Amino acid sequence: MKMIRIIPCIVFFLSAALSTAYAQTTQTIRGKVVDEVNKVSLPGVSVVVQDTNLGTVTDTDGNYRIDNVPVGRQTVQITYVGYEPQQLANIIVTAGKEVVLNINLIESVTALDEVVITADNKADKASTNNDLAIVSSRSFNLDDTKRYAGALGDPSRMAANFAGVIGGNDSRNDIVVRGNSPTGMLWQLEGLNIPNPNHFGALNSTGGPVSMLNNNNLDKSDFMTSAFPAQYGNATAGVFDIRLRDGNNQNTEFVGQVGFNGFELGAEGPLSKKSGSSFIINYRYSTLQVFDALGIEFGTGANLPLYQDLNFKLVFPTKNGGKFSFFGLGGVSSIDLLGSKADLEANNDLYGDENQDAYPRYKTGIMGASYEKRFGNTFAKFTVGMSASAETYSADSLVRNTDGDVTDRFLQGEADFQTRKLSWVALFRTKFDSKNSLHYGIYADAMKFDLFNRNVYANLGSDSVRINIDDNATLLQGFVTYRHRFSEKFLAQAGVHTQYYSLNEQAAVEPRAGIQYFLTPRQSISLGYGLHNQIQSPYTSYVQTKVGAGEYITTNEKLDFTTSNHVVLTYDWNISDQLRLKAETYYQSLSNVPVERNASSFSALNVGASFAPSNMDSLVNNGTGKNYGVELTLERFFSKGYYFLITASVFDSRYEGSDGVERNTAFNTKQVLNVLAGKEWCVSRSKGAFISASIKVTTIGGKYLTPVNFELSQQLGRTVYREDKAYSDRQDAYFRTDLKLSYRREYKRSTMEFSIDLQNLTGNKNVFDQSYNPRTNSVVTQYQQGFFPVPFFRYTF
Repeated sequence: MKMIRIIPCIVFFLSAALSTAYAQTTQTIRGKVVDEVNKVSLPGVSVVVQDTNLGTVTDTDGNYRIDNVPVGRQTVQITYVGYEPQQLANIIVTAGKEVVLNINLIESVTALDEVVITADNKADKASTNNDLAIVSSRSFNLDDTKRYAGALGDPSRMAANFAGVIGGNDSRNDIVVRGNSPTGMLWQLEGLNIPNPNHFGALNSTGGPVSMLNNNNLDKSDFMTSAFPAQYGNATAGVFDIRLRDGNNQNTEFVGQVGFNGFELGAEGPLSKKSGSSFIINYRYSTLQVFDALGIEFGTGANLPLYQDLNFKLVFPTKNGGKFSFFGLGGVSSIDLLGSKADLEANNDLYGDENQDAYPRYKTGIMGASYEKRFGNTFAKFTVGMSASAETYSADSLVRNTDGDVTDRFLQGEADFQTRKLSWVALFRTKFDSKNSLHYGIYADAMKFDLFNRNVYANLGSDSVRINIDDNATLLQGFVTYRHRFSEKFLAQAGVHTQYYSLNEQAAVEPRAGIQYFLTPRQSISLGYGLHNQIQSPYTSYVQTKVGAGEYITTNEKLDFTTSNHVVLTYDWNISDQLRLKAETYYQSLSNVPVERNASSFSALNVGASFAPSNMDSLVNNGTGKNYGVELTLERFFSKGYYFLITASVFDSRYEGSDGVERNTAFNTKQVLNVLAGKEWCVSRSKGAFISASIKVTTIGGKYLTPVNFELSQQLGRTVYREDKAYSDRQDAYFRTDLKLSYRREYKRSTMEFSIDLQNLTGNKNVFDQSYNPRTNSVVTQYQQGFFPVPFFRYTF
């Protein structure tokens, strides 16, 4: 039946492949070349398209332009006396969009001669925008989010292919980094610390089912998983440093696409060709309503998700070499989780509860403005911004008769979480010479919280207000890092990050350090260390406990930071220009973790394993935890029509609550294996027709669940867990296969793309959770997403 529903998609896919329109065979590659540290423009740089007679040199402002570049995949080679050469491999050139490559060159420490090598560059997956990230880091771009099977254009889902990263569950894009809770992630957008940038997000989460970040707006961005540079703070797990690309400042271009993520329309182009100002904007609206009307199941049963979002960036260069940028994103989402319409026979709804009708709503808005300019040997960037999120929730408890029909309902709970933040950031990079540089900056976030949540007990005629606060707090952060390159082979860096939080009046000083040594031109070892602290979530800080009739007190307001020590050792071997092997081993020690004052298995390290916030009060910073493991990555970058990425992780994630018992964390799956591969075929070079296939196979060790206390659940009529046996019941291993089939056609001045992503191709039933069902008087298992086809169409012109 499900296969019948996707037949129209496959027919549409195949009919496109039989199209006979004529193709344009060339496009333009252009951009700007600057020094990596102080961003000074570099004139006279040689830029050549490999295996062609096409090339040019940059002008006095560092700009270059190469016309008549054949469509397909091209390699661009950049050389300049006194700087390390670069080779940008497998640049996708399409008829529908110019290729803009802005390149940062690294000044050579010793050599002045031009020698062509594969070096740190914008297309090299081994490199990051932040050159201080020398361990546990890698970059990603628009092509990665589009190419990988199962990624759905989502940076978080794409990152789940990397070593040490696990998708929290199929229904959301929360990610687990090396056994840490998803709440330990930091999101930055253009340098601003931002709230959860996902639809259907929550105050206490960093993920959601659908990302608000439109991948058509993404520039090369960074993802870090441990011992990250001093620039980043208030995080213990990982960092997403997201960059938005500038719009095309010479030609107007458009994009339209439809897929699982929504109907999308985008445009970019010059505001003024004379000044070089530009815009880029993309709008998206949910398509799931359309799929539902067509009878295509998308994994949420009777529950229909609605969402829309907008991403934009405006750029205005100034006459004195500076640049103003204005950027933002915003989105709204809602879904009615109707247990009253649940299939009682299935009894395994991942998205709701058959005994409850719930109505979550979420919206987020982020806006910022930045100015960047070079002052002598110092590059400076100043950014101001504001962000806000609003989350509301209400739920009705359902009363059913013996036939399972709903006969009555009453209010079970309601919540309203409003947060606002004003931010100011100043970042500087000073280059003293080819060997020495200093990176430093300041972050200031002024936050306001208006939070309310209550549980209603209709049978008792009472309620319990879990949180009711209107307050504000300020988080101040500063950092400095000194970097010295002893030679082309050896570099060292040392820095410090500081932060102060006004709510608990606590300050922290965090040392960070790293060294890197090249054993050969293709092999290096790196060692990184970092001390990291994270404030407690506002919900945890302000949760209250009832001490009398209508009388409450807060007990967590003065909780200290959670502290994490990271040590990482990395071995990196570029076996060839296309093949890379990377091995990392790490150890992370966590302390000052909030746990209950009285002996229990609770630990804040497990918060984030479910959708709901934790209402634990009377917490103290006496908990501990540790994560350690080994990771391997074997990656073949796209070349000669194919690529692959194999990542394997073996790790252990443990914690101690206030009862002193060491247990598995909620995220301790022990091992992960990802095998991802793709192949592209040129059907017709003259007509610009290409087909491709990508497959991803993932297996993850079984997750540990807390067993249900059946007898007590039966007595109380709701799920009660055996907290003394927390995370002791291991489930079967997770297994999933995704297959993506794509077709791309180049027309005279446009590009058309079709694809279908067949998720969980084998329909494997992967365990998500277990709970007690009072209607059936049994413990039921909720499973993750079954087989799910996702069609996609994109047209750029």
